[in-house]
Amino acid sequence: AAPTRVFAFRDARWAPDPVLEPSAAVRSPQPVPLVIDNGSFQTRAGWACPDPSVPAEPLLRFRSLAARSRGARGGAGAETQVGNDLGSPEPLRWLLRSPFDRNVPVQLELQELLLDHVFQRLGVSSQGCVDHPIVLTEAVCNPLYSRQMMSELLFECYQVPKVSYGVDSLYSFYHNRRQNWPCSGLVISSGYQCTHILPVLEGRLDAKNCKRINLGGCQAAVYLQRLLQLKYPGHFAAITLSRMEEILHEHSYIAQDYIEELQKWRCPEYYEDNVHKMQLPFSNKLLGSTVASEEKQEKRQQQLRRLQELNARRREEKLQLDQERLDRLLYVQELLEDGQMDQFHKALVELNMDSAEELQSYINKLSLSVEQTKQKILQSEVNIEVDVVDSKPETPDLDPLGSEQSLEDVESINEFEPLFAEEQPEVEKPVAAVQPVFNLAEYHQLFLGTERIRAPEIVFQPSLIGEDQAGIAETMQYVLER
Repeated sequence: AAPTRVFAFRDARWAPDPVLEPSAAVRSPQPVPLVIDNGSFQTRAGWACPDPSVPAEPLLRFRSLAARSRGARGGAGAETQVGNDLGSPEPLRWLLRSPFDRNVPVQLELQELLLDHVFQRLGVSSQGCVDHPIVLTEAVCNPLYSRQMMSELLFECYQVPKVSYGVDSLYSFYHNRRQNWPCSGLVISSGYQCTHILPVLEGRLDAKNCKRINLGGCQAAVYLQRLLQLKYPGHFAAITLSRMEEILHEHSYIAQDYIEELQKWRCPEYYEDNVHKMQLPFSNKLLGSTVASEEKQEKRQQQLRRLQELNARRREEKLQLDQERLDRLLYVQELLEDGQMDQFHKALVELNMDSAEELQSYINKLSLSVEQTKQKILQSEVNIEVDVVDSKPETPDLDPLGSEQSLEDVESINEFEPLFAEEQPEVEKPVAAVQPVFNLAEYHQLFLGTERIRAPEIVFQPSLIGEDQAGIAETMQYVLER
């Protein structure tokens, strides 16, 4: 049998970026360039320094997101958080803002927040300006207006000495090209919001024949989220966009032949061997089968004793109040018997009564009530010593009222009083029937079958999500023919 593939969501919180102390090599003999990979999904930054003491990898990686939280009433004002300082994007999902629209930065005030974060965390300690040259990546064929606004931001706001713009996928092409490889090639840059296809002829970009598909990882994650929310409507809120991105990055794959792969998933054996089960978080406290039978009986006995004691205490208080009121009425009746009519009528007015007959009726009722309460108290003192065992069949207890926490709340609920200690509960006979155990863990699992190939397939078939665009293969064919 194939091993059970159950994966747990990491739900990792982003750790805030530390403030780094730059090495002396980035300042002497002259300031070295600062490379910023300004992507719509992630921003990366590091130093382009030949000194071996400075890492060649990016020193800073964070999501290109910012959120301005609303300030508390009477407290501090609004607070802006950037990148990893957000901790987790889901609680702030509706406050998140990105400076990008289809890989093009259009919100320059948000771009300024990202650049402030980069310069602060990398420890750029220039006096009122950034005196390092900047190498900034941008989308291919970036609109001139967007580059103009970015240049104005860098030169006017930060007073950088030099700025060099470049396309990240072309940097990757030149860096990874081996010496014996030809200088021509076709670059497919599949990003978060767009997919670009770039032809390179004799070492230079053929910008005239570059093509863009307005689909990327963002649309794939949203499509996967819709598929799973329709499949599991009971876990609608738990199927978040962050978890869908995790599934897309770690559990999805590209089918070489999409139709043939779908036919494979029709086979039950293939499904059992390749399905991935994603475990959603759940509470074990609701799983009744995990509580031992003896523990449940003991909890019920303790609850019964406490409610019996509570009812006994209430009866004593009620008996005391009724006895005091009965004594008052008997005193008024003695006034009538002694002939003190003025004081008798005055006492009747205070008691809101009209006649001696009404007074006698109240005395009879109170006397009967006091006698019944005394009998119940005597009976409960005998019954409280008897342990009543509740031997109900073991069934899954999904009601949280059976927990210890509810015992504190029961004391303030009067509707439970007539259920206990009025009469001795009958002991039920144990039932030997085996009840089915409800697997709460399996109920909180997402079974990933064809969803593993459906989500990334939209880049090849945009019509799956209703987009009237050409896919990667069709666009490549069009570019190569030109």
